[in-house]
Parts: sequence; structure tokens; C-alpha cells
Amino acid sequence: MPRESFYQHLQELQDDLLVLSSMVDKAIGRSVTALKERDLELAKQVVLDDAMTDAKCLEIEERCVQLIVTQAPVAGDLRLIISIIHLLDELERIGDHAEGIAKIAIMIGDEPPLKPLIDIPRMAEKARDMLRRSLDAFVNRDAETAMQISAEDDVVDALYDQVYRELLMFMLEDPKTITRATRLIWVAHNLERCADRVTNICERTVYTVTGRLDQSKTSSY
Repeated sequence: MPRESFYQHLQELQDDLLVLSSMVDKAIGRSVTALKERDLELAKQVVLDDAMTDAKCLEIEERCVQLIVTQAPVAGDLRLIISIIHLLDELERIGDHAEGIAKIAIMIGDEPPLKPLIDIPRMAEKARDMLRRSLDAFVNRDAETAMQISAEDDVVDALYDQVYRELLMFMLEDPKTITRATRLIWVAHNLERCADRVTNICERTVYTVTGRLDQSKTSSY
């Protein structure tokens, strides 16, 4: 394969990575909308669409492996392909978190809301914003921006703590709310994990650019 063709394939992989990221981004937004608006049909669609996300991940991964096998890339090119494979895993897991929120929305059904959803949608918007910018930083090889985005995970963590404390108070004051409050805590936890996955993407971007990976900040679950 001529080098021009090889780099064209690399570009196509990154383009498809952005497509996959967009799919995952929309899944987060739709799952939270389904929860907020009690839209069970939308929640069910998010669950069904997760199979498309998984299939896209597998397709891109197979093309990455094919490039490694046929072209034996070295140095920066190999590091880039390996990083793309790692990002596929992070994006697939973010998609799973979105699916998890949709499943919780289905569990909740049309039962009366425990409280107006304010901080959970804020968590979702922040996580989605971080996700979009992290992929831009990756394709642009912008390690500095990636590190800045990674630091913004503290904002999502603070919102999660706020949601957790507030819902805990509901449970303490009225045990009848325990089930509904617990389900909302699960939702918040899924969003907190989405942001953690974005942090992993940022760490991988730094690795792609510098060849160094700070594993102390990398989420493993």
C-alpha cells in the first residue's frame, strides 16, 4: 500500500471515530431527555440503537487491526492506531452508560417525579461538551487542550456529589422515596462515569502526541 493510501486510511479512521463520537453524544442527550420527559419510546430507541454503536466500534477496530497487520506501522503512526483502538473502547462504554440511563428511564416509567431534574441535565450537558471537545483535541493532536478538558471532570464530580447529597436527604426524610431516589443516583453515576471516560480519552490524546501516558488518572472501570 503506497504511503499516500496508508495516510488516507488513517484519516478515514479518524473521520469514522468522529461519527461514532457523535452517535454516543446523541445517545447521552436522548437518554436524559427520555428520563426528563418520561418518553418511554425514546428510551427504548436509545437501548435499541446501542447495537449500532457496538457494530460501528467493531468495524473501526477491525480496520485498525488490518492496517497494523498489513502495514506494520511504527513510532507515531502505530501509536495513533493503538490510541484509536483505545478510544473505541471508551466510546463504546460511554454508549453503554447512555443505554443504562435509558433503561432506568424505562424502569421509572410514568411514575411521579421525585423532584425537578436540574443538576442531572447539567451533568449531561457538561459531559457531552467535554466529549465533543476531547475528540476535537484528539484529531488535532492538541495535548494542551486535552489536559484542560480532563481537569473539567471536577465540575461533573461536584454536580454528582450535589445530586447524591440531595437525594440522600430525600431518602432520610421519607423512606418511601428510596427506590425513586436510588434510580436517580444511578443516572447521575452513569453521567459521572461518562465524564471519567472522557478523561481517559484526553489522557490518550496526550499519549498520542507525547508518547507518555499518566496512568494515575486513567479510569479502569
